[in-house]
Amino acid sequence: MSHPHVPSSSPESAAELPSRRHRKLIKPGLQLRLSAVFAGVSVLCLLIQWLLFSSLLAAAARDLPVGGEYLLDLVPTLLYRSLAFSLLIALPLTLLAGVHATFGVTGAIHRFEAYLGEVIRGTQLGPCKLRKQDSLGELCELINQATEPVRRRALGVGKPEEEQAA
Repeated sequence: MSHPHVPSSSPESAAELPSRRHRKLIKPGLQLRLSAVFAGVSVLCLLIQWLLFSSLLAAAARDLPVGGEYLLDLVPTLLYRSLAFSLLIALPLTLLAGVHATFGVTGAIHRFEAYLGEVIRGTQLGPCKLRKQDSLGELCELINQATEPVRRRALGVGKPEEEQAA
């Protein structure tokens, strides 16, 4: 028994899915929130390092036989410069790394939302497909299994379960 033509998972077939995204941020709220968490952890680590370093420098300055007071006067300036420089380098890099790390997950979530919306509207009768670099492939397979009866019914392939049980 041959099945009618099943439309692809989107207006373009899976082979035609672009390997690069067109939008800079796929799910800006989620990606920026996760990146802010990464940045917050980085700032916390830098502040802990700053406190530890200032404590060690102050203790070393007090133990110096000569010039300890001069070093103690320089410690705040040196540490603030070091902290500012570290923040100017670490924060942007952390935010960029956080956004980049979330693309595989947020891209898949965006695809699932679009696919399920199309299935509900009846415009999508093919299986859900992800790009190679996207995560959550197992969830995509579960979505395909869950939507298969709906997609078959929309195609008119197979009988509804009530008719098969009778």
